[in-house]
This record gives sequence, C-alpha cells and structure tokens, in this order.
Amino acid sequence: MGKVSQISAKVGLVDKANKPSKTDRLDALTVSKGLFPTRESARTAIMEGVVMVDGKPVNKPGYAVKIDAALTLSSSYAQPKYVSRGGLKLEKALQQFAVDVTGRTCLDVGASTGGFTDCLLKHHAKFVYAIDVGYGQLDWSLRNDSRVKVLERVNARHLTPETLYEGDCPRATFVTMDVSFISIFKVLPAIVSCLDPSQADLILLIKPQFEAGRQFVGHGGVVRDPAVHIDVLNDAIEKSRALGLAPANLSFSPVKGPKGNIEFLLHLKRKATDFAIIVDELVQRAHSELSQAKADEGSESE
Repeated sequence: MGKVSQISAKVGLVDKANKPSKTDRLDALTVSKGLFPTRESARTAIMEGVVMVDGKPVNKPGYAVKIDAALTLSSSYAQPKYVSRGGLKLEKALQQFAVDVTGRTCLDVGASTGGFTDCLLKHHAKFVYAIDVGYGQLDWSLRNDSRVKVLERVNARHLTPETLYEGDCPRATFVTMDVSFISIFKVLPAIVSCLDPSQADLILLIKPQFEAGRQFVGHGGVVRDPAVHIDVLNDAIEKSRALGLAPANLSFSPVKGPKGNIEFLLHLKRKATDFAIIVDELVQRAHSELSQAKADEGSESE
C-alpha cells in the first residue's frame, strides 16, 4: 500500500483507487455534523490542524472523508473570535490606527461572510450596512442581527445616498472595504458620495493582485515583488487624495489573502491630516514578518 493509501486508511480519508460512494469534503462534513456554523469557520479550523478525523489531525479542507468517520476537535481548539478571519484584519487596523467605531453608523462594502461586520459590532458600532454583490454568504448570526441591514446582489459602484438610506437615516461616518476582482478605486467614488460630508473614516483592504497591472501578477494570481507593492500603495494614496480623502495611516494585514498574497490596510479621513506614510519601510516590514505565514484559504473577500 502506498503512502497516500496508508494515510487514507488511518484517518478515514478516501483512497481514490477504491472510493466508497458516501463521502464528503471535510469542511462541508464538519458543518453538516454541527461542529461549525459555516464552511468558512470550518476551513479556518481545519487549516489550523484542530479537526481530528478518527483521532488523527487533517489540515486540508477539501479532503474527501467518509461520512461515518468520527470527527472531533482538538482540546487546544478555541472558538474563533469572528465569523471569519477577515475580522482579525480589521481588528488590527482599529487598534493600530486608534479608530473608535462606538455608536457609529458603518458601511461594510464587500461584506461576504461578515468578518468585518462582526468586528465592527464587537467594537460597539451602532449599525452596519453589509453590502455585497454576492448572495447568501453572510453568516446567519449577522443576518439575524437587528443592527445589520443586509444588502445583497448590490453593485456598490452604483450606490447613491437615495438608494442606500431610508428617510432621514443618518449617513455613515465609517467605512470598511474588502472587494475582489475589481480595483477598489472603481467602487470608492460611489461610496464617498454616501458618507457624512463633515466627518468620516475609511479603512480599505488593498489587495495588490487587483490593483497592479496583469503583467505584475505572478503565477496563481500572487504578487510577490515588494516593488510592485510599493507602487500599488503609492498609487492608492494618490487616487485617494484625488477623491478628497486624506491618508491617515497604513499597515499590513496580519493574515495573508488566498494563495498567499500580502494585503494592506489603508486608513483615510475626510479631513486633512499631517501623517507622513513611509511606504517603502512598511512594505519591507510586511514581507519580513509574513514571510512564513500561511495563506488564508478562505474566499477572496471576507
């Protein structure tokens, strides 16, 4: 018996040469058996090696597993802080940039599973508009939260205050954006038009793979060249200024994106700031600290 077959036999994984009829992906099976509320949370835990199949750890969310296999969680497992690891990205930004969202009306553009929305609520935001072009992705706990208005199948590029707000609802003073397969700056002008004109903070998740030209995106959709990251960030700062937004701070995500992309967090304000961002040093630090970090095997937008 080959090595793969031996492993499969030991942990209830499927031997492709003798595939039984009743199998499922490990991430889907853990959800159907009630170990996790969503596939996203299941994938995160599996990648961390805390899911046991017949007593053995398996860290591949897509592995085919017999549906009658015994699934348990390692004693070291701790319940995730947010519905997706996207919440950890925003948490770092809120803490490092000293941004207080208490009592604020917020827009979460590209809400997806709801990691950012969840983080905002846990940091005492008053209300969140969870906006996404997709459908059915937002975690059930957030979908049923009275502090969240779910706006699905909505192309944020076409948002206006009239289509977003009802009656005399207060305009948002805080925005998070995490969009994929499109430059964030194709969406940002519409979002700016929906903000409180006197005050607003924005935290943008800058994904170089969607901002750099195709010629700069490597195999598998990954941007690895620090020089490209520097160019993307400098361009993002200039485009933000052209929209009347002032750069207030910059950092990098503590979690890599899908396939291993380093992502960046840009803090913008409505009012002018005197903050000087040294992009080159920030990019070098990101590459140094994240060189051994695992990719986030979730969706492109969380």
